[in-house]
Amino acid sequence: MFVGIGTVTNVAAVVAGSGLGLLVGHRLGLNVRTTVTSALGLVTLLIAGQSAVAVSDGALTAAVGDSAPMLIVLGSLVLGGIVGSVLRLEQRIEGFGGWLQTRLSSGDDDARDRFVEGFVISSLVFCIGPLTILGSLNEGLGNGADQLLLKSTLDAFAALAFAASFGIGVMASAISVGVIQGSLTVLGALLGSFLPDAHLSALTATGGLILIGVAMRLLDLRTFAVADLLPALVIAPILCQIVVVAR
Repeated sequence: MFVGIGTVTNVAAVVAGSGLGLLVGHRLGLNVRTTVTSALGLVTLLIAGQSAVAVSDGALTAAVGDSAPMLIVLGSLVLGGIVGSVLRLEQRIEGFGGWLQTRLSSGDDDARDRFVEGFVISSLVFCIGPLTILGSLNEGLGNGADQLLLKSTLDAFAALAFAASFGIGVMASAISVGVIQGSLTVLGALLGSFLPDAHLSALTATGGLILIGVAMRLLDLRTFAVADLLPALVIAPILCQIVVVAR
């Protein structure tokens, strides 16, 4: 198989899953779609929790000490949130989703809001998790696409459920999957294994907390600009390296 097959498969899985969700979505009542969305929120919360526990990973604590991991994650989220807010990432993503909506579908303001919500939430769920980062980098490093193929299966079922609730905006998130995972795969191929285990654990734990924010939106607990936190994924390994050097 060629390098990139994992991302290609993932994009196809999102399109196929969301397409099936669009076909059956109109047959599902509002209560059913709400329940499905809540179930996805709970599963997202579970995945987020599994990622967040990387803050206690042995490689990370050995590299930076026992107390530093929490501070690294906290600092990453705070600094990342500031950078993301200044760059208005959430607004830009929503704006891009609205631009896509005008070209892929038609409807009133409610339809636009539903499209944008589906696009933003699906993009975050499909593109933030550890399987996205680890799978894409590993494929670029020549270690195979097994992790992305597993992720493709999970995303297909999630896309089906999301599309039944949010509509065609979920299918548009395949663009985000292709761009982000494709870029990470190319990065892995160009730079090789550039992240030590400790730095990867810090990144994974930070991503897990961001996913908790996504889960809170899905569960309708609180809505805030989750996408503004995305720069934290870049800052976490940098802070980890600073602490390693300073020790």
